[in-house]
Amino acid sequence: MAEALRIEDLYVQFRSPAGTVKALNGVSLNQQEGEIYCLVGESGCGKSTLALAIMGLLPYNASVLGGKVYFQGVDLMQAGPEYIRSLRGHEVSMVFQDAQAALNPVEPIGSQLEEVIHQHTSMSLRNANRLAQETLREMGLPDPKRVMGQYPFALSGGMCQRVMMAIALVLRPKLLIADEPTSGLDVTLQAEMLERLRGLVREQGSSILLITHDMGVVASMANKVGVIYGGSLVEHADVIPLFRRAQHPYTWALLQSLPRLDDPGRRIQPLPGNPPDMVNMGEECPFLPRCFKAVNQCRHLRRPALAETDPGHYVACYNPVAPPD
Repeated sequence: MAEALRIEDLYVQFRSPAGTVKALNGVSLNQQEGEIYCLVGESGCGKSTLALAIMGLLPYNASVLGGKVYFQGVDLMQAGPEYIRSLRGHEVSMVFQDAQAALNPVEPIGSQLEEVIHQHTSMSLRNANRLAQETLREMGLPDPKRVMGQYPFALSGGMCQRVMMAIALVLRPKLLIADEPTSGLDVTLQAEMLERLRGLVREQGSSILLITHDMGVVASMANKVGVIYGGSLVEHADVIPLFRRAQHPYTWALLQSLPRLDDPGRRIQPLPGNPPDMVNMGEECPFLPRCFKAVNQCRHLRRPALAETDPGHYVACYNPVAPPD
């Protein structure tokens, strides 16, 4: 299977009044074509920063200190802005978490969809309009012709989310980055939207980098899972081994905090402590202050690198959780 995306040792920092925020600290991952790769972790752990870095959309106060992001054999960190713009919206698209904020408030929905089409193709106005309406209909929006003439403020949050999906998918990208794509949708619409994402993979052979904190979505969608904590990738595995044999203490604790239908009497075990201070972060493992498996190595050595503990299962931990028998 060919490679869709490869990230090597990516470091990103932000300047802020409180100091330098160490948002990503040497993140590396590899995604294959036709694969759904889920990134999970707490809010503020660096998931969205990674997505923005891939898209070349980091804000002005961000700095890429090092690392490579390969798409179609080209390092996007070294590519010029014109090349990035030629990919964005065509070969690589993104569904943003806050759809209402991502849409242009003073431009009709139809114009925003057609702009993407005209930017990357020589399609006629009539055909572009037809394609835009077809894509809105595929996203479950009733009366797409009427929606084309409306402004974002006239739509509900869920409808804006589906419009954002339509803009991202209208040109059938090879890589879709979806940052909480089902936020603001009810359970029924969420299931429909996730099925459309599966269809994109099944019918177009596209790859999806899915960012979420919903482990139910991860279990139903992912081929592979990466767990991020404190700007570092702490565990990477196929989805079934990760749920059955989570080995990083953070991943294990994350799964223990979820309610289970097959064990209704089990007490939910919340993860104690607070997320790491991304400004005053040391060189040790970021999970150390909250870790129930910490040993002397964790306190005196630099944060561990990802190491393969089982075939295809990588963990960044000096004392991983012992897998069940």
